[in-house]
Formats: sequence, structure tokens, C-alpha cells
Amino acid sequence: MNSYFEEEKLEKTYDGELMKRLLSYARPHVIMLLAAIILLAFTAIAELAQPYLFKIAIDDHINYSEKSFVLDQSQAAHFDSLEPGDTAHILREDRQFYLGHVSEETKLSEEQIQVVRSEDSRSVLNIGFVLMGVFFVAFFVNFGQVYILNYASNKIVYAIRHDLFSHLQRMSVSFFDEQPVGRLVTRVTNDTETLYEMYTSVLVNLFKDLFLLIGIIVVMLSLNLQLALITFSMIPVILMASYFFRSKVREAYREVRTKLAKVNASLNENLSGMRTIHVFKREQQQYQHFQNLNNHLLKANERENFISSIFRPGVELISSLAMALIIYFGGGLVMDQMIEFGVLFAFINYIRQFFQPINNLTEKYNILQSAMASSERIFQLMDRSPSITDKPDAYSPQNIEGKIEFKNVWFAYKEKDWILKDVSFKVEPGQSIAFVGATGAGKTSVINVLSRFYDIQHGSILIDDVDIREYSQDSLRKHIGMVQQDVFLFSGSIAENISLNEKKLSLAQIEDTAREVNAHQFIDLLPNKYEHQVLERGNNFSTGQQQLISFARTLAFDPSILILDEATAHIDAETEELIQQAIPRLMNKRTTIAIAHRLSTIQHCDQILVLHHGKIVEQGIHQELLKRKGYYHKLYRLQYQTQKRA
Repeated sequence: MNSYFEEEKLEKTYDGELMKRLLSYARPHVIMLLAAIILLAFTAIAELAQPYLFKIAIDDHINYSEKSFVLDQSQAAHFDSLEPGDTAHILREDRQFYLGHVSEETKLSEEQIQVVRSEDSRSVLNIGFVLMGVFFVAFFVNFGQVYILNYASNKIVYAIRHDLFSHLQRMSVSFFDEQPVGRLVTRVTNDTETLYEMYTSVLVNLFKDLFLLIGIIVVMLSLNLQLALITFSMIPVILMASYFFRSKVREAYREVRTKLAKVNASLNENLSGMRTIHVFKREQQQYQHFQNLNNHLLKANERENFISSIFRPGVELISSLAMALIIYFGGGLVMDQMIEFGVLFAFINYIRQFFQPINNLTEKYNILQSAMASSERIFQLMDRSPSITDKPDAYSPQNIEGKIEFKNVWFAYKEKDWILKDVSFKVEPGQSIAFVGATGAGKTSVINVLSRFYDIQHGSILIDDVDIREYSQDSLRKHIGMVQQDVFLFSGSIAENISLNEKKLSLAQIEDTAREVNAHQFIDLLPNKYEHQVLERGNNFSTGQQQLISFARTLAFDPSILILDEATAHIDAETEELIQQAIPRLMNKRTTIAIAHRLSTIQHCDQILVLHHGKIVEQGIHQELLKRKGYYHKLYRLQYQTQKRA
């Protein structure tokens, strides 16, 4: 058996095969993902354009030491020595404007200064409008890519969750015997949600960060090589910090996932067994057990948060250091008039943008690690094959007569720990047979192997002279109806619980079935009758009412073989009488196998088989077995004396 803790020991940082499988789910939505990538490229361009537009506004129109522009007709009229189309050079010193044309330099009049200022105002206004346009375009493009990306990601994760749940539905009963329910819930919910984060934050947005990084590097190099190299000198420091962070975060993420699954498993167990906890006054002990698991999860989360909290401020510190260097060196260059102030301003903005994608890429590594861990667990679960499978040419008859035969059947849940030992018997179509015996004798195991919830190790089980391993599992179970001792009702209406959402069953048929098993009497008294809602596990109905609904459910599917697994063991006398009245109608023309706790309920069966330690020790009808004064007689006397004392 693969334990939960063994499965969590997953060592790969990145698995190409796992990523390939994850990306295979994205293939049907590749057009939407490509559209999101294209929109992200436009978003990156819009972000890159903003500091550069500020640089143009500052250097060319707000704070300039020299400016050149071509004069139009109206502007040329203000300058005696210039004609339309000439290039004028305006020099600014101590708030005074001077005209430089060819070799001349003349102080401008106030009227001429207004011409220059008017030109700059219009240019700054135009740049402002361009910036507004860039902001609006960025908003709508970003909205489009976010919507498309989230839509596609939801579809992808929906498909993964669908496949995972469908796979769980196909798994054999033995699989669920060894798996904590909380763990499986974690796989279908938490782990798939982690994959959603990967698709939305990593798969496509990774391109945006790459676009931004490449674009910023190109723009920085084009603006000023020296300042660009100063900025890039911080990259080795970032890479070292990222390497350290990666080595720590992976372990922290795995520990959190492990502890979370334990908490989910414990929570499911406690909520399912709350009645038992209250009965045996185990609240404090269970609370302490859950508290210990919760504390372990808290410590794992704190460790993860501590590592994440170190990295982000660390990147901010390195970013601030780079900015300080740029201000120091760039400020000197501005004062020496080697670069314009707008270049320095743009560099400061680009530094903020430069380190953000690096920070994002490292955090995306976080998400990628978590997604790798989740995908390993999900695909490990999906790769686990059912222990019982159909043959390629499995037999699927429309109808069966109901003849059953066990031939030298040996069965064990665990190797060599035999539960059934060389069991042989035969039941003709329409006959009834009962199994009796002490707890652990193997009665329920007979039903489990007949329904092929488990496969036998030796011998054969035949239905209509065909080995049940030749049947498809769906076909086999379609013809077997089972009323269990512990009834499970689903949330929904009574009608839905009887029909199990089988569309072929009309409400009239459901009502007729309920009448057959005497369930209609109490259902008809309910406010909403067959539409009355069933709470989780049927907690708003008595045990007897739940059992009557279970009988109606079984009869609704008209099985050829009927199994009654101690169906009257835990119900009141009144409900038992209703069920006893209904049982002959259920058994009519059906092969019936009954597991009986109360021997009085099986006296009219065609055969009674007595099991003891996995072997059939006696076989016959009620009166014959009593006359033999064997094991059955002993069981009968013990039960009779118990009832008499009661």
C-alpha cells in the first residue's frame, strides 16, 4: 500500500515530462493563450513608452539647455533674420532666452520668448494627450489579456479537475480503503487550484516579464551606455539571491502542502465521526490532535512566509542600491551637462520597472515549484491504474437470468490472509440464499467478490455460467441491486436519491417504486413530498426512513440479482415490519442473497449457508439446520436467549 507520506517525498525541482502533460491541457486553448501573449506584448510596449515620453517632455520642452525647431510662417514673422523652414536654436541661461542662428546669438524679446513658450506648451500638452492615450490603451489591452487568460485558465483547470474526478470514479473500492478522504479532496481542490495559479501567473505572464526585461535593456542601452552598465552590475547580486531563495522555497512549499493534506484528512475524519466523538467524550483529545496538526501547518506556513519575506525586501534593497548609484553617477553627468535631466529621470523609472520583472520571475518560480509539486501528486494519482479492469472484449448482456455459482473460491484482502477459503455453492435463478455466521466469518466478503469490488485469488464465480471477469463491471453491477446496512443518501431531493438522476425514471415510476417498498407513506406526509430536500448523509431522516428510501432506490433499477446486506439490522420494529412486508415483493422473480443478523428474517430462504472462519460449515434450510444441532443451532439458541432476556 502506498502511504500518503511516502507519496509526498518528491524530489524533482522541474520535470519536463510533467510540464509537457500540463501544457497538453492548454493545447485546445492555444489560440486564446496566443492572443493573451500578443496583448501582453502591447502592454509591455505601453509600459516601456511611459518613461520615454516623460524624458521627451522634460528634455525637449520643460527643462532644456538647448532646443532646436523648424520655424513655420507665424513663428518666422517674429524673427528678422529667419525665414520659414529655417532651424532656430534657443539657448536658455538664468531664465533668459537667446536665439542662436548660424553664428549669431541674440537675446530674445518678450514677444519672441512667448513664441518659444507657446510652442513648448503645445508640445507638452500633446505629450500629455499621448500619455493619456497610452494609459487608456494599456487599460483596455490589460483588461482583454487578463479576461482571456483567466477564461482559458479556468477551462484548463476545469478539464484537469474533470479528468481527475473521473479517474477517481473509475478506481476500485480497494483504492479507497487505503486512501484518506481528506487527501483525495486536497488533490481535487487545493492542488488543481495551484495549477490555476501557474497557468494565470506563470504560463503567459512570463512572456510579459521577458518582454519588459528585453525592452528595458534595449532602451537603457540606447539612452546611455554608462548608466545602463551601472544598472546591470546589480544583476549578479540578484542572481545569487534568487539561487539562494530557490534552494529554500522548494522545501518550504512541499512542507506546507504535506501539512495541509494532513489537516484536511484529519478534518474530514473528525467531521464524519462527530457523533462517535460526542458519544465517547473524545472532544478534547480530538481537538488536541487537530491542534497539533494545525500547529505544524502554521509553522510550515511561517517558514514559507519568512523565506518569501526575506526575498522581496532583498530585491527592493538591491533595486534601491542601483537607484542610488544611478542618482550619484547620473546626477554628476547631468551637472556636467554630459546627459540631459530627462535621461536620468527615465533611468530612475526604468530601474523600478527593471527589477519588478526579476522579482516577478522569482516569485513565479515559487508558483512553478508549487505547481510542480501539485502536478506530481495529481498525475501520480491519475497514473495509478484501477486494480480491477475490464477485458477489451468484455461481455455486456442486456438481461441475465440470475444463476450464481461459486467454485472453490479463495479470497484475501491482504496476501495469504484468507477471508474466504474454498467456498463453493450454487443458486438457481429466482432462488433465495442466506449467509449467517459470526462477525468476521466472511459474509460481506461474499458480496464484495460477487459484485467484483475485489477480485478473488483462486477459483471462479459464475453468473449464468459465465465467469464474472468476462463481464464489464458496469454491466455486472447494472444487474445487481444492493441494500446495505449503512445507507448513504446524497444531498438533493428524495426523488433524486431514488432515481440517482436516471433520466429514464419518471416521477410516476419513482412513486410506484416507493409504494412497493412501503416508503410512500412517510414521503407523502412531508411538506414537499418527493421534492423534499435530503440533508447531508440523510441526517434529517430516521435510520428506518433512510433504509426505506434505499429499498426504493434498489427496486427502481429492477436488478436481476438482489443483495440484502443486514438491511434490517439497525431499524425500529415498526419500520422492520414495513420492510418485511416489502421484501417478498422485492424478491419476486429475483435471485436473492441475504446476509442476516437476525435469523428470524431468513427462515423462508431456499438455502441457508453457515460461514465460520471463511468456510461453509453447514448448508440447508432452517428446519434442517436446527435438527442437526450444529453451529446454526448454536447461533439460533444464543440469539433466541438474548431476545428472551430483552
